[in-house]
Amino acid sequence: MTLLLCFLIGLFAGLRSLTPPAVTAWAARLGWLKLEGSFAFMGSIPAAVIFTLLAVAELVADKLPKTSARTAPPGLIARIVTGAFTGACIAVSGGQGIPLGALLGAVGGVVGCFGGYQVRMRLVRALGTPDIYVALLEDLVTIAGSLWVVSRF
Repeated sequence: MTLLLCFLIGLFAGLRSLTPPAVTAWAARLGWLKLEGSFAFMGSIPAAVIFTLLAVAELVADKLPKTSARTAPPGLIARIVTGAFTGACIAVSGGQGIPLGALLGAVGGVVGCFGGYQVRMRLVRALGTPDIYVALLEDLVTIAGSLWVVSRF
């Protein structure tokens, strides 16, 4: 089950790169996740606050008209890195190996990036609605999904 959760947290990082690290940091701070060693810093107040501020900034920036596509190299790389990082955190908390958790999180980040883009574009076309409404739904899915993952421990 832990390995599936590593993939899923990465998938959510593919939708919004900074929300899963913020949720992971708060989960560690609240004791939901047991992070040790080099991952213990995630349970600190500075980590939780910094990741939260970055996540909020990303949620706002995503709605701006000049924001680059998530599939462009900077956005894709960010999603791979944060997917790998949060996947590793989930693996540590679940007693699994860091490399496998990171790999699954990174793969989830790629799937979430490209799959999320396709789903969002198709929903906008199918519903004939402005993109912002689907983007807000995507925000909710990312937040709720990330919370669900970290609450499994």
